[in-house]
Amino acid sequence: MTILVNTSLKRSSKLARVMAKEMNVAIKITSAPILERSGDLVAILSSIGPSEILFIDEIHRLPKNVEEILYSAMEQFCVDVIIGQGAGAKSIRLPLNRFTLIGATTKTSLISGPLQTRFGIVERLDFYEPSELSQIVVQNAQFLGYPILPEAALTIGKRARGTPRIVKRILRRVRDFAQVNKHSIIDMSVVEPALKFLGIDDDGLNKLDRDLLTHILKDFDGGPVGVETLAAITGEDRETLEDVVEPFLLRMGLLQKTARGRMIPAKKIPILRRKLLGLVAAEQGGLFDE
Repeated sequence: MTILVNTSLKRSSKLARVMAKEMNVAIKITSAPILERSGDLVAILSSIGPSEILFIDEIHRLPKNVEEILYSAMEQFCVDVIIGQGAGAKSIRLPLNRFTLIGATTKTSLISGPLQTRFGIVERLDFYEPSELSQIVVQNAQFLGYPILPEAALTIGKRARGTPRIVKRILRRVRDFAQVNKHSIIDMSVVEPALKFLGIDDDGLNKLDRDLLTHILKDFDGGPVGVETLAAITGEDRETLEDVVEPFLLRMGLLQKTARGRMIPAKKIPILRRKLLGLVAAEQGGLFDE
């Protein structure tokens, strides 16, 4: 069985572990960037037992020569190995045990066509809802030994960009804030000032998000503006803006990508002007309130 998981989250390895537990088999976990030579992948494939799972993270980063080794492994459960050099070199077909391959990627478009079509199942993991994240907050608060009220957990969940990794990080910082200020329980009186201290507003925007939107509003009247220009103004590299900042802003409808550059949707400009440029009091509500 072959499964390709398209996700911008780091949930795919956990999914692979869950499958291994349900199938009652062992799992081998590796990452494409460390598989520099075909021999590296052959060594892993030859060590896989019957029905075991091989999980390859960031599979779109496999070198071409390594990727081609997977073709015969996925279809025929064998690999061709060259032994020797020069005129004495010969090719040996090495049989493999039947196994399950799970590949994870954040950029499906970078996977070559021949590799994509060899996957029998292609799935996409979506972001978590705030209510689901609040459950993760409550669970992790128990692990930390710090009780948290449901309302406070939901507030943290709403500001975590739909990502468990982020909600866990925020919870740990809120816990630190509670400890420093000698609170025995995390409630709204702890969460609100802690999130303000961390620079996370009611809509989940952090300082870099607000800086990016503010520059587009003030300096370019809502856009469009090129991403290289925004990178220079904010002091961040282009990859950080494209991979970290923009996905959340695009998902929330606060930013648009056009052929001419980035711009803020016209209907969001008046709201963002009030919020970011301080033209009205902050207590008017969130960006997504009716």
